[in-house]
Amino acid sequence: MLGKVNRIVVKLGTGVVTDSRKRPDQVQLAQLVAQVAGLRAAGQEVVIVTSGAVGAGMGVLGYEERPAALSERQACAAVGQSRLMSTYEALFRHYDLTVGQVLLTHEDLADHTRHLNARNTLLTLLKRGVIPIINENDAVSVTELKFGDNDRLSALVASLLPADLLVILTTAEGLIQNFGKPDARLLSVVKRIDAGIEAMAGGTSSTTAVGGMATKITAARIVVRAGIPLVIASGRKFDALEKILGGSDEGTWFEPAPAKLPSRKRWIAFYHRPDGTVVVDAGARRALCEQGRSLLAPGIVSVEGEFAPGDVVSICDLDGVEVARGLARVPSTVLPGSPTGRLEVVHRDDLVIL
Repeated sequence: MLGKVNRIVVKLGTGVVTDSRKRPDQVQLAQLVAQVAGLRAAGQEVVIVTSGAVGAGMGVLGYEERPAALSERQACAAVGQSRLMSTYEALFRHYDLTVGQVLLTHEDLADHTRHLNARNTLLTLLKRGVIPIINENDAVSVTELKFGDNDRLSALVASLLPADLLVILTTAEGLIQNFGKPDARLLSVVKRIDAGIEAMAGGTSSTTAVGGMATKITAARIVVRAGIPLVIASGRKFDALEKILGGSDEGTWFEPAPAKLPSRKRWIAFYHRPDGTVVVDAGARRALCEQGRSLLAPGIVSVEGEFAPGDVVSICDLDGVEVARGLARVPSTVLPGSPTGRLEVVHRDDLVIL
């Protein structure tokens, strides 16, 4: 699988791009840039999703801890993002490589036209030999429009292109089983993300970062379902990317689904906050997940929220587990107990099993 990798998304966490003074770590960034330049010299396309804007701005504005107020975090991002980009630009210039800044909000990827525009921009930059450096547009994003964290953003960017591989470089070696205990060990391969894997993932105690391993598992769910492999590894090693691409046992490898989802189904599955939820019975669940059928009204037990035709809905089983997402063909007002009998609520062409 690694032999076929051409397009790589590399996510750099706050902990690997800023120092103890909460400013861009010049030495660390230099070694990360050198690794990316090595990939480019080998002929691979690379997209960077970078954290660190808020962290870099905190040091300049005198914050010791990540500010709680949104306006203060946005001020940090506005100051820090420009410093972060100037650092990347100067470092990549040593390798005669050009970078391009791309700042995204959740709405940019949820709206179908803007989604396609973002994809076309990134593909054009790559075609021209430019390294896109992506971050959330933290200076203007409001809470309800935010991705939540850059792990998720990196997964959405990898799915958008699509990429052949997502690498998340962080302060951890990878996913650790029994973390903090004498028998702790690094998991080399994760074939399936289940409750046991999720239980291994914790948050973060960092004063500059958000998320921790829990958000990386959320990102993993997105990319592996899209058919893209993921590696979580340490960004403090000077040869991590070379080892990963060389097939060495580096970090934690997350096995992807056998085939990549089509572009439209990736857009339905990953880029929306569902407008409503429909709960289905066991028979409807089997029809959807095992037989590839459309969702019909008789299989719906209850409806939560309000949605119109064309809205994205979450489809859950009786245990509350989300099993699919799809585009509704009818409004929520006619469900459940539709008088029209076998009304088609979500057509199978507009449905993605998660």
